[in-house]
Amino acid sequence: MKVAIPKERQPGETRVAGSPDLVKKLVGQGFEVIVEKGAGAAAMFTDAAYKDAGATLAKDAESTLASADVVLKIQRPIIEGGENELALMKRGAVLIAHIGALYHPDDVAAYAAAGITAFAMELMPRISRAQSMDILSSQTNLAGYKAVLDAAAEYGSAFPMMMTAAGTIAPAKVFIMGAGVAGLQAIATAKRMGAVVTATDVRPATREQVQSLGGKFLTIDAEMEKDAETAGGYAKAMPPEYMEKQKQVVAEHIKKQNIVITTALIPGRPAPVLVTEDMVKTMLPGSVIIDLAVEAGGNCPLSQPGKVVVKHGVKIVGHTNVPGRLPTDASTLFAKNILNFITPHIKKETQTIDFDWDDETVKGTLVTRDGQVVNPLLTAKEK
Repeated sequence: MKVAIPKERQPGETRVAGSPDLVKKLVGQGFEVIVEKGAGAAAMFTDAAYKDAGATLAKDAESTLASADVVLKIQRPIIEGGENELALMKRGAVLIAHIGALYHPDDVAAYAAAGITAFAMELMPRISRAQSMDILSSQTNLAGYKAVLDAAAEYGSAFPMMMTAAGTIAPAKVFIMGAGVAGLQAIATAKRMGAVVTATDVRPATREQVQSLGGKFLTIDAEMEKDAETAGGYAKAMPPEYMEKQKQVVAEHIKKQNIVITTALIPGRPAPVLVTEDMVKTMLPGSVIIDLAVEAGGNCPLSQPGKVVVKHGVKIVGHTNVPGRLPTDASTLFAKNILNFITPHIKKETQTIDFDWDDETVKGTLVTRDGQVVNPLLTAKEK
């Protein structure tokens, strides 16, 4: 089988879906791996490293994708314009990527029409066995870390308490909204840097996790939060009365904070507004907001994708593709997620990938097969 790793063409993407280590392992399993020249350049993976790992280098997207049985990508293929990647893929090929299926159903329909068997890795079930395959966890973990570094870079004061001959510097107060993977890593990083950290989340189960990292948990409404988590471990959309109470509690707390990092996302829906303009107006001059949900509409309506703006004396940071700001580690972890996903389905005798269609990780991520959109999360929307 031929496995292709093309260069990413979505604007601003620095990652690559396959590391030289992944290539070496696939070649060792008997696969032919084709890597587009320059695919790993932004992630500091050289063409020579891929060649040494056993890959064949291709000069462009067409020669990379034309004969590929399996295509590994970070982001969904471009399907319009002069660089139509989908048009270069052969019918029957397998696509494994962060497709953004719930946000781009028209693209998914195009994969089905093109006869592509597509796996949306972001839909990986939240089960113990799938943790090593979960791209959302691996990538948002890095995003949470980088968010704190970005905050420190924009903030005009120090993070830790400093006792000097000239006087004492108070520690920064950091407030993390959302204690998922990104939020927990942000808490841990901010604590390591000496900040005083508080955090909140609708899921009460996160309280102990926050406290174990040295953060203080801010409760909004314990009763309503009892049923705030889906079976898959994600936060549910909360009722209007909860959101109103959250605004009141957060509005009072946020006045005293120097840095706010928001991480709240609801799969397939716009990001909830957590920090309103009125709240921003009450924040201390020179405060910083890092909006990790900016690509889904933002947790703060004043954030702008790809920009750092100053509103009411507060810096609001809307960096997009935050994991891509750490491209080497992000690419390495993404590649390991993919390898862990496909390894159970590799048939050594035939040197092929033969998916078990009843496997939970396969059923959960499979979005198109045999010309049809097959994932229940998408077919339910159509109904």
